[in-house]
Amino acid sequence: MSIKNIKPREIEPTHPGEMLREDFMPDFNLTTAELAEKLDVSRQTVNELLLKRRAVSPIMALRLSRLFGNTAEFWLNAQRACDLWKAQKEHAREIKRIKPLNAA
Repeated sequence: MSIKNIKPREIEPTHPGEMLREDFMPDFNLTTAELAEKLDVSRQTVNELLLKRRAVSPIMALRLSRLFGNTAEFWLNAQRACDLWKAQKEHAREIKRIKPLNAA
């Protein structure tokens, strides 16, 4: 039996760029330039991701999963959590105006 979590999340989920900057890069002793080289992308792309100015795309998720040995779903789920949280905060009033349908 599972317990439904219906309480809204109060704090913002961790952005994948922050995970990279705080957890992955130090563990592997990587600089921004080294990470960019290993991912075969520009330093600007990596820097924007690390500063939370860029979202993880499916291709970036594949690159990261290959490099770090985890799954693309790990990276995409982290991004999805951030995107949904932000959308819920930014559009809460308009979403509340929508009336749920009742089944016939």
